[in-house]
Amino acid sequence: MKLSAFGEKFTSNSGILSLMDDLGNALASGEDMIMMGGGNPAHIPEVEQAFKQRLQRILDNHDEFVRLIGTYDAPQGEKEVIHSLVKLLNNRYGWGLTADNIALTNGSQNAFFMLFNLFAGEYSDGSQRQIQLPLAPEYIGYADAGLSDNFFNATRPDIELLEDNLFKYRVDFANLQVGTETGAICVSRPTNPTGNVITDEEVSRLDAMAQAQGVPLIIDGAYGQPFPNLLFTPATPMWNANTILCLSLSKLGLPALRTGIVIADEAIIKALSGVNAILSLSPNSAGSMLALDMIKDGSILSLSDTVIRPFYQQRALAATDHLRHRLAGHKFHIHKPEGAMFLWLWLEGLPISSLELYNRLKQRGVLVVSGHYFFPGMEEAWQHSHECIRITYTRSPSEVNRGLDIIAEEVIRAYREG
Repeated sequence: MKLSAFGEKFTSNSGILSLMDDLGNALASGEDMIMMGGGNPAHIPEVEQAFKQRLQRILDNHDEFVRLIGTYDAPQGEKEVIHSLVKLLNNRYGWGLTADNIALTNGSQNAFFMLFNLFAGEYSDGSQRQIQLPLAPEYIGYADAGLSDNFFNATRPDIELLEDNLFKYRVDFANLQVGTETGAICVSRPTNPTGNVITDEEVSRLDAMAQAQGVPLIIDGAYGQPFPNLLFTPATPMWNANTILCLSLSKLGLPALRTGIVIADEAIIKALSGVNAILSLSPNSAGSMLALDMIKDGSILSLSDTVIRPFYQQRALAATDHLRHRLAGHKFHIHKPEGAMFLWLWLEGLPISSLELYNRLKQRGVLVVSGHYFFPGMEEAWQHSHECIRITYTRSPSEVNRGLDIIAEEVIRAYREG
């Protein structure tokens, strides 16, 4: 079978394919794998109960049931949900949005595929532009979303060492270049995989650089504000006409329903709607319909603030303490857990690669993600990228602790062998 360049690209090995294959195969195998690799949210009883009650109300209402399963939405997405989001966000932040500023997509991954290829790649004048990542590591799912080569350019971060075996990445503005080859700037906040939250000052400086060059600033808020608000440190949400803010219902507790939310200038929303129509006809209705009541009455915010965020913050602190205890006396650093649902473990001077450590852990029934996948657009060799792993702490505390124990054992063994 001979494939096009597109076919070859999207059937080759990729980090996100490896990750999702691991998750799917582990779940289907029936083996007792400890899943500490993916970004599947925890099963929080209060959240699941809220969606269960909403689903029952839909089932009891014939008109809503038909909207859920039997009617195409417009390419922009379900209109009542969009109008309700406009009202919610304007009341919360005073952004002055209209219904022309929001589009729904079939998940954030789908949204970023469309957005990235709208702003990067080959232009009609023959020029090539890239997505600029202000700091790497960045989200594994970005890496293979471009339809052309040399699609990303990433800047190595500054590393600030902190007390208690913690550290923090910061944007290295001295070496960050935004020029005519830049199609857009993109940053996740909080960052997947590290749990880093770039500061308000860093966001402001990135916004100024984007506006000066006349390119959009894309902020990936899949874990951020206003929902699910997995932020454990103060941060101010930001949006203006030059910003593209991407939200998601996945980490709220609806990952299987693939619902992304894009907030942007009217022209960008119109463009996204056009691509939606070509690729999908329209976004699916299930996620937006299940969240509609919560958006209308604002309970999506209170659920995020009082249930979801405290749940993950407590889990983050517990996992950090446990790993710190198990690796005491060895050279390790944990990125300061400021948000999201991951620990980013830096094993400085690790004698084996993070990919080899991943394989050893997989043999012992623990799935993590090798850190080398999270550096798209960084061409120069950097040993640091092979010394890190991403660990998810969303499983039960006993399972997480068991997994962290095995990780610590394999790390210590690797150091001793080296």
